[in-house]
Amino acid sequence: MVIRMKSLAFPALLIGALEIWARTTGQGSDAIAPPSAALRAFGGAITDGSLFEATAFTLGTAALGLLIGALGGLLLGTLLGLSRRAAQLGFLSVEVARPIPSVALIPLAMLVFGFGLRMELSVVAFACLWPMLVLTQAAVQQVEPRLLEVARALELTPRQRFAWIVGPAIVPRLFVALRLGVAIALVVAVTVEIAANPHGMGYAMMIAQQSLDPALMLAWLAWIGVVGYAINVGALALQRRVARAMGEQAA
Repeated sequence: MVIRMKSLAFPALLIGALEIWARTTGQGSDAIAPPSAALRAFGGAITDGSLFEATAFTLGTAALGLLIGALGGLLLGTLLGLSRRAAQLGFLSVEVARPIPSVALIPLAMLVFGFGLRMELSVVAFACLWPMLVLTQAAVQQVEPRLLEVARALELTPRQRFAWIVGPAIVPRLFVALRLGVAIALVVAVTVEIAANPHGMGYAMMIAQQSLDPALMLAWLAWIGVVGYAINVGALALQRRVARAMGEQAA
């Protein structure tokens, strides 16, 4: 608890310095508002319901996009990890498509899906696909070869091989990939909303900026940071719980 309190000292110092600067040298600025004004704007967003509506849209889109991307990455990563021939055939395609910035797909997604949920989902899913694919492929390739030989000797079907041998062996790395995917999903979702989609937290922050309301803009920025931190803490707790449960089972 003491360590946690000490970790809050520097952010509190920065907030205090910003409050003093905004009320003295920076008074009347159209870009920076005092944290106290941002807090009042945050309360207003809670009162009018815009905070909950925008947050629900962004988190729902990020979660669904992560689910689609993770499932695709899991399936493709498992296939490429188990089959050397498939990995050789898919190597060039993966290496060419993987470095493409997800936000670069926004114009194409807008042409295909227009504005709205499906456009944002497609970009988020594309961004989340690659870390899941790469880490799943690497995890599958590191499964003990003798276990795979036993599976072939027992003539297990691909589904049985994954459910009984490959799946349990790669669970710890899958959670690492999912933690990375959660962060990517939220960042990409907010970026798409700022750039193109008139919904969610990113759009609300952009509208506040265009309306020359720096207090509300800073309130949204701080809230996005809090949401991201809470999601990361939750994902880390889930990862530790699953790892502990697997350790107890193994014991």
